Amino acid sequence: MPFSMQIYAASSDSDILKCWPVMHLLRPHLMEGQFLSLIRNMMAGGYRLAFIEEAGIAAAAIGYRYQQKLYDGKQIYVDDLTTLAGHRAKVMAVCPLPLCLNWAYQKNLTISSLPFRSKHSRLPFFCGC
Repeated sequence: MPFSMQIYAASSDSDILKCWPVMHLLRPHLMEGQFLSLIRNMMAGGYRLAFIEEAGIAAAAIGYRYQQKLYDGKQIYVDDLTTLAGHRAKVMAVCPLPLCLNWAYQKNLTISSLPFRSKHSRLPFFCGC
């Protein structure tokens, strides 16, 4: 069976809503009915959401943003990084982090951090990219 996962930037409402199940695993305190408006509000402030799709579902997602600080300059900050449990082994081969890294490279930015402060955190995408 051919490997058929791809990385997509979530820009449409349907793409954002497709990310709800995987993002809810990482952020279970969020409410489904408020997810779209929350993401849209965050996007207005620079948040970006990308996902890996397999068989019509978002198997993994990454949320990141551009920021600039006086002490260390321009950078990408990764807010959210999560994968559905049944897809972790497959996602290792694709990993959405390169989409974020490519955007950082195009903007001449550095990657700031991968935050794992949340009590609901999961290990990141489980890839060596």
